[in-house]
Amino acid sequence: MDFFSVMAYGQGLILLILTVAAGVASAVALVHAAIQRSDAFPAVDRQSKVIWVSILAGATLFIWVFGAVGFLGIIGVVAMLVYLVDVRPRVDAIQGKSWFGKKA
Repeated sequence: MDFFSVMAYGQGLILLILTVAAGVASAVALVHAAIQRSDAFPAVDRQSKVIWVSILAGATLFIWVFGAVGFLGIIGVVAMLVYLVDVRPRVDAIQGKSWFGKKA
């Protein structure tokens, strides 16, 4: 194998790892949104549960079908990150939940 084929293999492997990581994170976000109370979303001034579950279902589909670095995949990654970084902590806080232990 020459240098360029090794580089191409490495790039393909990195893209696969990124896609799997983003796809799993998106699926986790989707499950999290699906099991939350419906009234928690409007209570933290965010879209409804149905809208977030729909957005995250689309994001998960886009990531797995188009990859994490394709145009639609990137849209899916951004939607998933918005949920995980902004919406999830607020929804958990209003319900008194925590991902990594009991809330004090």
